[in-house]
Amino acid sequence: MSSDTAQAVLEVDLGAITANWQALRIRHPSGSVAGVIKGDGYGLGARQVAAALHAAGCRHFFVAYLDEALAVRDAVPSAMLAVLGGLIPGTEDAYVAHDLTPVLGSLDEIARWRGRGREAILHVDTGMSRLGLDARELAVLAHDRARLDGLAIRYVMSHLVASEMPDDPLNQIQPQRFAAARAMLPPAQGSLANSSGIFLGSAFTSDLARPGAALYGVNPTPGRPNPMRGVVRLSVRVLAVRDVPTGATVGYNATWTAPRPSRIATAALGYADGFHRALSGRGSACFDGTPVPLVGRVSMDLTTFDVTDCPAVQPGCWLEVLGPHLSPDDVAAAAGTNGYEVLTSLGRRFHRVYRTA
Repeated sequence: MSSDTAQAVLEVDLGAITANWQALRIRHPSGSVAGVIKGDGYGLGARQVAAALHAAGCRHFFVAYLDEALAVRDAVPSAMLAVLGGLIPGTEDAYVAHDLTPVLGSLDEIARWRGRGREAILHVDTGMSRLGLDARELAVLAHDRARLDGLAIRYVMSHLVASEMPDDPLNQIQPQRFAAARAMLPPAQGSLANSSGIFLGSAFTSDLARPGAALYGVNPTPGRPNPMRGVVRLSVRVLAVRDVPTGATVGYNATWTAPRPSRIATAALGYADGFHRALSGRGSACFDGTPVPLVGRVSMDLTTFDVTDCPAVQPGCWLEVLGPHLSPDDVAAAAGTNGYEVLTSLGRRFHRVYRTA
């Protein structure tokens, strides 16, 4: 499939992603900045993103699961490639064979990794209550340091709960809990800040920051201007344009009624492509920078837009549904979700184009 025959084209600006990584390095002078490429690089292609970041100098990468790590290992040679999801029993040999770093979050995981002579990251829970050593397990380790013998701890990390909300009280509590947890463990470098945490100030600086969404243009400082560059443009074809009279309805369940004689463009996009049904009657697209409202229901393969005020729209034209005029955060606000979900939902039917400049 080429962009000439495609019904939809997703352009990913790898140069913007690496520029965002460089900008985050400047904001985090206390230590290195990793590239979080889980969720297939937040929906944009983990191998392509990883290779671009590696070429730019990134030497620390995080994924969620072992299979994700195996899929990109050769794209980031000699770099630390860590798996956040923990050490599933029986997978230890795969970590060793592919030089992967497990993120250990339980006493059992620590016991199974000890003695392998390989580095690991210890995950301590400071408020998320998902993965990570809890207070009881930390106390066990503090009183029985022998449980850590033979374990090469590269970093101790924790995960922030509400870093995108600077005034949340947890942003004062979690650094304190993290410092207390590290004091109970052997000396090791720390990793705390995620994308938004990098913007929270000196209490969140550490030896390794772990930005994800900010690399991909999602605003890490909601309510303020986005300091990151946009990295995606999704353009979809107009398949048909039809004139409908006043009072005509559009789409499933007739949820939209034309208030005037209208021109309706049907575009090659639907919830099978990750374009959320929640955008029905709330979303929009752009034609040459002019917004066109989404009318009616988003269906599996088709979405309809009111192009009455854009007479140049004809079958074969392109509508922008993500890009310079519609950021992932804009689409997320209309859908009642976040930019992370908008990006990670992007479907496989799009023709993908990767640009380096």
